[in-house]
Formats: sequence, C-alpha cells, structure tokens
Amino acid sequence: MDLQLASENDESADINATELCDELFALSRRITENSSPRVILDYLCRMGLVAVFPNVYVAMRILLILPIAVASAERSFSKLKLIKSYLRSTMSQDRLVGLATMSIERAIAEELDLTEVIQDFAAAKARKAYFS
Repeated sequence: MDLQLASENDESADINATELCDELFALSRRITENSSPRVILDYLCRMGLVAVFPNVYVAMRILLILPIAVASAERSFSKLKLIKSYLRSTMSQDRLVGLATMSIERAIAEELDLTEVIQDFAAAKARKAYFS
C-alpha cells in the first residue's frame, strides 16, 4: 500500500497494491526464493511477461534505480565535506555553495574558457560611468 501511495499522481498510481500482491504470489511460483530483483526483472523481460506482471515490473525498476539516486545525493554531501575544511570554516555561504557546485559539476567547469569568463567579468565592471 505504501508503494502505491508513493507512486500516486493526482488520481492515478503507477502501481496497484492489490494487483501487485497477486502478481508477486503468482510470480513466486515461477522463480527461486533467493532471486535478486535484477534476476526477476531479466526474467520478466526475457520471457515476455512484462504485460502479465506490470506492477512487479514497475516495482523492480524502482527498486533497482534507488541505489543510483541515493548515491548521487551521498556524493554531493561527500564533496561538501571535502570542500569545507577547518581552514575554510569562515567562508561565506554563497562562496561555499559556488565551490560545491563547481566540484559536483566538475566536467562542465573544466570545459569553461577562463579567458572569456575573465573578459566578460572585466567588461561588466568597466561599464561604470565616472562623472566629473
């Protein structure tokens, strides 16, 4: 039921809890007890049973994607710990967020042309008008 509630959008849900229970019971007769979610998903796809067990198919895909989503968040927090060391504890929040973003999005930051960025920054500062 919790999975059905979590997958609801407006009035529809990706998973029907009652049907999922029935599908799991029927599927349990076809697979071994110690089968991993990856093996079950492969079995459903290989045997063409996705249409027969649609709720199990969606549930297994969600289950297999969760570690990736969690790892991404964990990696962000890990980078933040590396950036904010003892010497940088007095750093402002804006600068810390900027450094964390640059570290997380390192591939994009490495492609930047620093000469162009510096020229854009200098041009923005040079627009100040001096009146006598």
